[in-house]
Order: sequence, then structure tokens, then C-alpha cells
Amino acid sequence: MTAVNNTPYPRPLVANYVLGILVVAYILSFVDRNILSLMVGPIREEFGLSDFQFSILHGWSFTLFYVVLGLPIAWLADRYSRIRIIATGITLWSLMTGLCGLAKSFPALFAARVGVGVGEAALSPAAYSLLADYFPPRRLKYATAIYASGIAIGSGGSFILGGWLFEQYVAMGGLDIPALGLHIKPWQLTFITVGLPGFLVALLLLLVKEPTRQKTALDGDEAAPVKEIIQYLKKHRRAYIGVILGMSTMSVIGYGMLVWLPEFMLRTYGMQKAESGAWLGLIFIGAGTLGTLSGAPMADWLERRGYRDANLRFVALVAAVLAVPATLAPLMPTAAGALLLYAVAQFLQFAHAGVGLAALQLITPSLMRAQVSALFVFSTNLFGLALGGTCIAFFTDFVFGADSALNYSMALTAAIFYPLTAIIVASGLRAYTEAQRAIVGD
Repeated sequence: MTAVNNTPYPRPLVANYVLGILVVAYILSFVDRNILSLMVGPIREEFGLSDFQFSILHGWSFTLFYVVLGLPIAWLADRYSRIRIIATGITLWSLMTGLCGLAKSFPALFAARVGVGVGEAALSPAAYSLLADYFPPRRLKYATAIYASGIAIGSGGSFILGGWLFEQYVAMGGLDIPALGLHIKPWQLTFITVGLPGFLVALLLLLVKEPTRQKTALDGDEAAPVKEIIQYLKKHRRAYIGVILGMSTMSVIGYGMLVWLPEFMLRTYGMQKAESGAWLGLIFIGAGTLGTLSGAPMADWLERRGYRDANLRFVALVAAVLAVPATLAPLMPTAAGALLLYAVAQFLQFAHAGVGLAALQLITPSLMRAQVSALFVFSTNLFGLALGGTCIAFFTDFVFGADSALNYSMALTAAIFYPLTAIIVASGLRAYTEAQRAIVGD
């Protein structure tokens, strides 16, 4: 894809600064959304929840407005300042994360989680669009890979930081504020603490000016109306099914593991949350980040060998290979064996992320990118956040009927969804190449 308005891309120093801020924001978004998974026990005890009910709190409360509001927010992002939209979202979700820590009832906690989702809906569609205007096509997959590393770092950080904070606050016995007659429990203090850094990140982002939008061969002078976007998606539907639906089914396992891995380590191997949080955090940050940053050069290797569909082809290959370690890991007889295989699985799971994001941008006209990206976010989070944890919990509660069977539920979910992903993505390869030719005017 090439820009056709001859507008130079911003200076690399500016582009890298914005990328850095967006990565930090993405890290915080995953810390704030995933911190709940470390407190399955305390929150289930506090409100008397089953696994399935907790999965609704973790997934559906967050996803309820996250996926719906992403579309109108993206409509705004294709027309107005993406910088301001993102900064507003960061401020809102940070505030609502803190309010999770003040929740005294299940409805209050549910409502605060909804608020976190509303704020985070402003980030990724606008961020994907911004990155495509800061980085030329050849460098875009590297920029999106670095941005996507926020998933691994944020997920791992939530395990490490969240586990450590929670243990510290447990040792303190919580916090008493006699003047207000309040006792804030350890799990509540953890929410309040992780919500604070976002306010600084929002301020740092506001120091940046909105970049000029880079047009492609299919762009007009104004942002595309919804009707035109629908027509474009219908025309290239097989390509978008391969990218969006394929990435969505992949996310079922990714998000499902985020929700249940700490609890799986406790139930299957008796590993306490602080210890499992440390190990899982290292795996996500180490193997996950390495995988994310390795995906772009591996896709480049395919591209240099003549595969114009290299980005999407790489996703299909990763999904096919992932089925083996992800299915076997929860069935290992020892915690060490499970952690080792999960390290392999996380490397592969994250390797596809940045490459898949670049694949989406490279078949989408510039002035549609935020809205099409919002559709992508809608789908991946509907499948991942809403269904990933709930699918595993469904097998645990209604198929196996025992909390101790969580490991079998995780194995079964991986065995179903990774092969399904490989089939869906592979079916869209030819159409993806045709969409790429259209975007550059070949």
C-alpha cells in the first residue's frame, strides 16, 4: 500500500514517541481489564459466585459496551482528533478501574467494569488508524507488533504486579479510613492502585499533534460513510472473514487463558496466586513479548519468498501449530511441564498479533481504518473477552460438572478453536491478495 497524497510521514522521533505512549496505554488497558482474574477467590467469596457467574463479570460486563461503543467512537476517529479521543478514553477507564475498588455490591462492581470497557473502547481502533499515518507500509507491521506487545506485557504485568500488590494488601489487612468509617479490602485496594497511572499517560499523549492522514488509491477527500464501508466490506468479504473472524476465533483461547490460568494453577497444582502470578507474568512478558516482536520478521521472511499474503498466511500457520502445545499444557502431570508448554504456546499466540493487525490495515482504505478496526475489535473481543472465559467455564460447570476439571475444559477449548482458526484464515488467503491489489491500484 502506498500513500497517494504525497504527504510525508511524520519524523521517526515523533512517530516513535507516539508509539511508545500508545504501547504504555495498551499495557495499562490490559492490566486494568485483567487484574480481576487474580482475584477469582476473594470476589467469588465476597459475592457468592460460581465460575460461570464470575466469567460473566469478567467478560460480559467489560464487553457489553466495549464492543458496541467501539463502532460510534471509531466513526468519530475517522473524522476528528484521534489523539483527544484516546486521551479521553484512558482517563475514563482509569477512573472506572479505581471505582471498581470502591464497589460494595455485585451490581456496583459490574457497573464499574462496564465503565472500564467504555473507556477502553476508545483506544485500539483510533490507535491502529494513527499508526498507519505515522509509519510507512514497510515499517507498519513492526509498529503494530510493538504496539501488540502491550498485550503480553500488560497481561504479564497484571499477573506479577497484581499478585504482588494483592499479597501486600492482604498482609496489611486492607486499609481503614476512620474519618470516613471505611474499610477497603485488599482486592479493592488493588483495583484503586492499578487505576492511577493512566491519568499521567493521558496527559503525555495530549502533548502530541494529530498527524495528517495518509490516503490510499481508494480514498476520497472525506471519511467514508457507513454505507460505503459496508459495500467495501461486502466486496472483499472473504478477505475480511479470513482476517477478522480468524483473529476472533484465535482470541477465544488467548483471552480464555488470561481469565483462568492463575486459577488453573491453584486448582490443578496447588500453586498460590503470588507464585503463579510471578511465573505466568514472566511467561507472558518474556515469551509473549518475544513472540510478538518475532512475528513481523517471520512474516517478512514469507513475503521475501513471494507470498503477497504473507501476513495472513503466517496467522494460519501459527494457529495450526498452536493446537498441540495449547491442548497438552493443561494436561501435564506437573506444574513445571504445564508452564513450559504454556511458554511455547504464548510465544506462538502473541507472534500472530502484530502481523494480523498489519494485515487488516493493509487491505483497508485510510479513511475507513478506524471504523473497520472497530469492527475488528468488536469481533475479537466479542469472541475473546465475552466467550473465551465463559466457554471454558461452561465446560467446567455444565459438561464436566466439577471445579477440579478446569484443566480439561482448557484443553478441550484449545483443541476446538485453534484448528478452526487455521481453516477460517486459510480460506481467505486468495481473497486477501485480491484486496491488497485493489488498495494499491494494481
